[in-house]
Amino acid sequence: MTFAPTIAAIRFGYGLPLPEAAPVTPEDMLALLAGPDLAAQRWPSAGVEAFLQAEAQMAPFFQARREKKPVPPEAEARAKEILAMNDVAVQATLARALASPDGLRERLVAFWADHFTVVIKQKYRRVLASTLVEDAIRPHMTGSFGDLLTAVTLHPAMLEYLDQSSSIGPDSPVGMRRNKGLNENLARELMELHSLGVGAAYSQADVTQMAELLTGLTAQPEKGMVFEPKRAEPGPETVLGQTYDGEGLAPIRAVLQDLALRPETAAHLAHKLAVHFVSDAPDPDLVAAIAQAYTASGGDLMASYGALLQHPVAWQSPFQKIRQPYDFVIAGLRAMGVTDEAVLTMKPGHLKAMVLQPMAAMGQPYQGAEGPNGWPEEAEAWITPIGLALRITWAMQMPKRLMRPVPDPVAFAKACLGDQASADLLWAAERAEDRPQGVGLVLASADFNRR
Repeated sequence: MTFAPTIAAIRFGYGLPLPEAAPVTPEDMLALLAGPDLAAQRWPSAGVEAFLQAEAQMAPFFQARREKKPVPPEAEARAKEILAMNDVAVQATLARALASPDGLRERLVAFWADHFTVVIKQKYRRVLASTLVEDAIRPHMTGSFGDLLTAVTLHPAMLEYLDQSSSIGPDSPVGMRRNKGLNENLARELMELHSLGVGAAYSQADVTQMAELLTGLTAQPEKGMVFEPKRAEPGPETVLGQTYDGEGLAPIRAVLQDLALRPETAAHLAHKLAVHFVSDAPDPDLVAAIAQAYTASGGDLMASYGALLQHPVAWQSPFQKIRQPYDFVIAGLRAMGVTDEAVLTMKPGHLKAMVLQPMAAMGQPYQGAEGPNGWPEEAEAWITPIGLALRITWAMQMPKRLMRPVPDPVAFAKACLGDQASADLLWAAERAEDRPQGVGLVLASADFNRR
């Protein structure tokens, strides 16, 4: 089996040219992934504790707003600081994707962030979505899926997004006093999206029992995740034939670990990994290999990634996936030589104009999926007349703005596509009217838009 550096860079990373010391074989890619998260250390972003501390200082700001009074200068400064936290989180995410030699890690971070989609719409709380990545996803995505699932489920961003704080056990002290009931959002998405998958063998009764088991979990401003026993439904609950009893978080942690070990979860995650990295219609042997590795290892994610990377199908060409707008923009910035330092020092307004707003126009607003099922994978969702026109517009505008000097288009095509640059593309690039147009043709090409 041959491992092509171009496939390693484009299918399992954010494209060419690769950062210095970036691995190109499965063994080396997995070895780097198994090591420390150097990208998080080099390009830090705030976790939930820092956000909660900042949020605790926002009360005077919101009070002044409610009372329609002038905002005190100190409160205004705190508001700007919390908005800046989100800007830093965005910049760190982009810098990691652009410059980290551990491209597989960054692609997997994006995969899991989509799998566990959260959308925080409130302006001053938007960074909470990024803290889910920092606190729950990045530290656990190379361990067991059970630990990852638990960390994400108990994170305040997920609890807030799926309205878990409004779920109260009907027979709990709070429920009986307020005549309140269950909210099944978190329970349903845990089973349907996060673990077992759509169509798995669970019933509405399982969802209801899961919702009752999760009562007591809340997300509170300035405190984060809190378990409130007076909101918890008393007594044991039975989910998928297994009875869970006890107090506090123990039964919740137990059911999450059990969900992670279900064969339906193995099949669901294996299929999603194969679809995301290789093909919208993945080879059944590839899916089976990933699922078998997952099951045999007790839900170990590194074993699952290894099965993906070491399967011959994963290294076949041509590329079968379409780069989503985020992937396309990151790969384009990397191809044009935009550095991590340039992103980190870019003014927020410029970053929005050149990166975030174009992504949104192409149909993928940053951290803005329409629902908890995240972004669609199929090519038809992204290659639309409007979406394609906007990609072409961005491709034609950016080289003149970001490249000094603009390189020879043929050399550029070979640098960012390697042996996957087609003869037709090289012919067209060579005959472009000028260099900016030629580079734009490469970025707008079918070759560049595939991964």
